[in-house]
Amino acid sequence: QVQLVESGGGLVQAGGSLRLSCAASGRTISTYAMGWFRQAPGKEREFVATINWSGGSTVYADSVKGRFTISRDNAKNTVYLQMNSLKPEDTAVYYCAARRSGLNAATAPAYDYWGQGTQVTVSL
Repeated sequence: QVQLVESGGGLVQAGGSLRLSCAASGRTISTYAMGWFRQAPGKEREFVATINWSGGSTVYADSVKGRFTISRDNAKNTVYLQMNSLKPEDTAVYYCAARRSGLNAATAPAYDYWGQGTQVTVSL
């Protein structure tokens, strides 16, 4: 069993930056692919970014490409999402997810474990 805890969310002005962290416990995630998803009020959960087990392969949603960077530190059992040039439309609850397969995936059902989420609010 893997437990995931997100942190780093908050309120930021448009154009600003935030760095989300996802700390895993229960077992090592070094062989797991990891993903970030988000859900805005009244909308479905959507894919943001994924990273494979080694960190050598990443995939991003078109809406965040060039602004967000996913990374991982397997020694710390932690995954990060660096978010730059934030826009009001990035406002959402951001969720970290772990996939037992080490390969990237952009769909929520492909993931086996989920965190509780962290709120990100971007103001004008």
